[in-house]
Amino acid sequence: MGRVVLVTGVSRLVGGMTCRALAADPALDRVIAVDTVPPLHNLGRADFIRADIRNPIMGKILAQEKVDTVLHLGVIMTPKQAGGRTLQKEINVIGTMQLLAACQKADSVQRLVVKSSSSVYGCSPRNPAMFTEDMSARRNPTGGFGRDSVEVETYVRGLARRRPDIDVTLLRMANLVGPGLRTTFSEYFSLPVLPVPLGYDGRFQVLHIDDAVQVLRRTAHADALSGTINIAGDGMLTVRQAARIAGKPVVSVLAQAAPLIQQASGLLGSSGAFDAEQMQFLQFGRGMDTTRMRTLLGFVPEHTTREAFTEVLGAPGRRHVVNPGEARV
Repeated sequence: MGRVVLVTGVSRLVGGMTCRALAADPALDRVIAVDTVPPLHNLGRADFIRADIRNPIMGKILAQEKVDTVLHLGVIMTPKQAGGRTLQKEINVIGTMQLLAACQKADSVQRLVVKSSSSVYGCSPRNPAMFTEDMSARRNPTGGFGRDSVEVETYVRGLARRRPDIDVTLLRMANLVGPGLRTTFSEYFSLPVLPVPLGYDGRFQVLHIDDAVQVLRRTAHADALSGTINIAGDGMLTVRQAARIAGKPVVSVLAQAAPLIQQASGLLGSSGAFDAEQMQFLQFGRGMDTTRMRTLLGFVPEHTTREAFTEVLGAPGRRHVVNPGEARV
C-alpha cells in the first residue's frame, strides 16, 4: 500500500510550508491538504480538500483516501487568527476531538503527528530550569492558547490509549519565528517600546519556521515513534537580551498593569500589539530540555535560538541569514 499523508491547517503558514515540503517528497504517493478556506500559497502536488475538521466528513475522507499518516497542524495560536476567542477554542479543542474520533474509526491510519506548544508548561516562579517531557506545569497555563494546548494533548493521549496500534507523536514546539509569521510573540517584539515587568527578565527559546517544517517532515516518516518530544533551537535568550538584538528600548512596568498596557497598545494602533496574557511569560519565561529531540528523532535545528531570533526579529542592521555550513557559537 502506498503512503498517503493528510495535513490539516494548510491555509496558515506552518501548515502550508509543511504540506509543500511533503508534496515534494518522492517517498510519498499522495499528500492531501485540508482546511476550511483555500490557501493563498502554493501546495505543490498536494490535493486540496475544502473541509472543516469539526465536521464528521473527516471520517469519510480518511477512509476513502486510505490515509495512513495524519499531521494535525490546525491548532490556531491567537484569537485574531480565528476571529475571536470563542471560535479559536472551538476550532482548537472541538476540532481536534472530531479529528481524533475520525482517526480512531479509520483502520488505515497508522501514524498521527500533532503540533503542540511549550505553552503547556505554563509560566511560574516554581518552574524548573528546563522542562523534560515527563514534567508537568507547576502552574496551569492561564492564556487561552495554553489552556487549549493542554486540552488538545489530553485528547491525543486518550486516542493513543484507545488505539495503541497508531503511532502518536506530540511535538511541543517553542515559540515559532519566521518571515511573514505573525504570533503574539512576534507582535510583542514589533512594539516601538517593549514593556518589561519590573525586576524580571524571563528566559525563552525559539524555533525557526524552517526547522519546524523539517522536524514535522521527519516525524511523518519516523518508524514506530510515539510519545512527546520537546522541539526548540539551541540556547536561550532573556527578554532584555532579545530587546537589544531587536534594537528596541524597554520600559519597566508593574506586572499588574498588563491589562492597561494592552488597552494602550490597542489605542495607539502601533505595528505590534501587547497581549496581557504574555506578562507571566515575560516574568518567568520557560525552558525545555531537547535531549529526546536529538536521541529519538536525530534532529538538530539549523538555527540556534539566538540565530533564529536575530534573523527574523533583529534590528535591520543586525539581521543575518545563517548558512547551514556556518559554525555556531
